[in-house]
Amino acid sequence: MLFAVACNNSDTKKDSVENTADTPAIDKQEVQADFDMDSAYEYVKAQVDFGPRYPGSKGWAACYQYLVKFMRSKADTVYLPVASAKTYDGKTIPVQNIIAVFNPKATRRILLCAHWDTRPFADQDDKDANKPILGANDGASGVGVLMEVAAQLKKQNEDIGVDIIFFDAEDWGDNSGSVENSFCLGSQSWGNNLHIPGYKADFGILLDMVGAPNALFGFEGYSMSMAPNFLAKVWNTANNLGYAKYFKSFQRGAVTDDHFYVMKATKIPMIDIIDTDPSTESHFGKYWHTHDDNMDAIDRNTLKAVGHTLMHVVRNY
Repeated sequence: MLFAVACNNSDTKKDSVENTADTPAIDKQEVQADFDMDSAYEYVKAQVDFGPRYPGSKGWAACYQYLVKFMRSKADTVYLPVASAKTYDGKTIPVQNIIAVFNPKATRRILLCAHWDTRPFADQDDKDANKPILGANDGASGVGVLMEVAAQLKKQNEDIGVDIIFFDAEDWGDNSGSVENSFCLGSQSWGNNLHIPGYKADFGILLDMVGAPNALFGFEGYSMSMAPNFLAKVWNTANNLGYAKYFKSFQRGAVTDDHFYVMKATKIPMIDIIDTDPSTESHFGKYWHTHDDNMDAIDRNTLKAVGHTLMHVVRNY
């Protein structure tokens, strides 16, 4: 299994995508789950409308207030830890994770995560490389899906506990790979200062770049090695729900994303649902870390495939 440096350059094995046959219908005994793709799309757009949301920027501050207000209206408890971190290029930035807790008394818990910040420069773009990006897919898409998940959880209480974390400062890192641990500063901060001492969950799912048209989600390396049973559960669920065109059975390299630092700090088995494009050198989409990462990089059907799968996993755990 090949190692890659963060949600940046992703070294991958040669991808061989299997053709998935028609999948069987959902077992009638399973609890059906709702997910509104139009609402999820609007949640993504609302974030993008704030502009770039890199830590310390005006858009970041305004979006933070928006997300906090929304999650307080849905969750039982919201934790708002405030910290700071030093970036690889020598800047000290604020780090403000948002942690929303549903059914806090439940001992069996599922952890759902995404990062809400955006990259402060378009280092993969030929034009305006020093200007910040909008991060519609790389940031807002995962958050938008989890906002709709929160709205659904509010409608119907679960016996299981669910924790949703929006990690800050994920994307201010060194793409060259020469600086270790330069990405995912928010999840690293949380891992060192858990919102509840000794926090545990049965398993966790990270969403990163989950809104692109015709997205492909393969078996991320750390997910395969650390949480193979939960990886299989999610992919089987997606296929049974009819989303086999998105959730494919192929192996991609390991990505040092937020889930890596969560597992390192807590030993909670985590999987990463992250877009893969075998045609690019980075193996991320062509929009990645460019100014093309705008609302044109978001498709409602992809949001639904991910969100509906997620809700079904939670409802039937």
